[in-house]
Amino acid sequence: MSLLEIRNLSVAFGTSTVVNDVSFTIAAGEKLAIVGESGSGKTVTALSILRLNQDAQYGGQILFEGQDILTRSEAAMRAVRGKDVAMIFQEPMTALNPLFTIGNQIAEVLMQHEGIGTKAAALRTVELLDKTGIPEPARRALSYPHQLSGGQRQRAMIAMALACKPKLLIADEPTTALDVTIQVQILELLNQLQREENMAVLMISHDLNLVRHFADRVGVMEHGRLVEIAPTAELFAQPRQAYTRQLLASRPQRQVNPVPADAPVLLAAQQLSCSFQIKQGWFKKSQFIAVDDVTLTLQQGETLGIVGESGSGKSTLGMALLRLSSAAVEGRIQFDEQPVSAMSSAAIRPLRAKMQVVFQDPFASLSPRRTIEQIVGEGLALHQPQLNAAALRAAVVSGLLEVGLSADMLSRYPHEFSGGQRQRIAIARVLVLKPALILLDEPTSSLDVSVQQQVLLLLAELQRKYGMAYLFISHDLAVIRAMAHRVMVLKDGKVVEAGLTEAIMSQPSHPYTQRLLAASAYALDKQSAKAGLERAPAKEE
Repeated sequence: MSLLEIRNLSVAFGTSTVVNDVSFTIAAGEKLAIVGESGSGKTVTALSILRLNQDAQYGGQILFEGQDILTRSEAAMRAVRGKDVAMIFQEPMTALNPLFTIGNQIAEVLMQHEGIGTKAAALRTVELLDKTGIPEPARRALSYPHQLSGGQRQRAMIAMALACKPKLLIADEPTTALDVTIQVQILELLNQLQREENMAVLMISHDLNLVRHFADRVGVMEHGRLVEIAPTAELFAQPRQAYTRQLLASRPQRQVNPVPADAPVLLAAQQLSCSFQIKQGWFKKSQFIAVDDVTLTLQQGETLGIVGESGSGKSTLGMALLRLSSAAVEGRIQFDEQPVSAMSSAAIRPLRAKMQVVFQDPFASLSPRRTIEQIVGEGLALHQPQLNAAALRAAVVSGLLEVGLSADMLSRYPHEFSGGQRQRIAIARVLVLKPALILLDEPTSSLDVSVQQQVLLLLAELQRKYGMAYLFISHDLAVIRAMAHRVMVLKDGKVVEAGLTEAIMSQPSHPYTQRLLAASAYALDKQSAKAGLERAPAKEE
């Protein structure tokens, strides 16, 4: 008997059916991956297994160990969630409670389902955080979600999901926010736990290369239907459906427009450092240096890629350059020939239209109480108050169309969209202002491969058309290689290597860069890069 059997599942919200007649099984110890574009119904299908879709109408059956999930009481479901079936959510910042420490949230799962005491739960929590690769796990257990990097929050979510050794783990984009070296560690960890515990895994992912080296079988969803399911090697070698072939053919292609030799310097930073005060007890504080003595320039129409592992200081650097960081910042920053590092908040406000940011987590950056029209039009209304209602709406519609969305989405809210669609909304909100500089903080991390390619093409075309400069932060080295003119590699807040993209990617000189590239190659081709990873220096946190 299968551990999980889904029979003719349909899921509707009101009059809209988003999952239609889906059937598949998962055996104990099996690893099944579901892939497909944003909005194809992957995540809704996964959430249905735990009955976590709000206001959904279900049809069909979801049999877990022979019992129909859809007929169980809510009390019975609470006993299943987190113990027998656990889930790693795509967006950890919205899934974690901001009012409790990471350690308390993991310990709560253990005490609730395992019945162990507070002290034993705390010790087990530190072990779980250490197992998922979080540095200084005892200290991080005392941290709140906002005090961790995006990758560290995702690892904390994974530790929480694995706490009770579930029979089925649902992993919704489990490596989305992780750099390439941690992606490899997490996949190896999941493989190890799956073997040790005979745990089944249902992975939802848009990363076909990771799926290829992780899953036993792969299912492909399109427009709410499961159009193809087959053993992994068979599906990648001989896909039957045209849609599957299209997904497999989607790869980031280099989209770099040449920068004119006389292009002016738009952004410059000299000896930039960022530090945070960390409390240690009631009266003591220590200083944590997140960015250390960074100097850079960015020309008009140029893309500078910033890479490094989670916690290396990439996002802190980007926020500091745009005067959006809460850290103590030292050094000089010049934007559009103006010394912004010396400006007051009021003085810099008029420049905000020229310097915009697309954040890593689109759900957290989009107001849940505002419609898409209000969200995308907010910046325009602020910076271009002369626009009347009709002109404002026309500009918003144009922005949505540019990122592959449609005008009929204007009155909807962020929670009604998939993760990839929300990211495109966040990009549209920025693009409508036609800024001179955009900080792109992991802008494609939540996008499936085909939409990712569309967005990269769009960004390249907009850069060619408007001469915008990009600070492109990403853990996906294939994306950086496709988009960046130059690359800067950060480790522990310091620049360890910088130069032209092709030179860095083909002949890295620093051991840290070599290890990042080896891990990226591992994700693409597990066997061919394994030796490179083994030769690389051990990870330093």
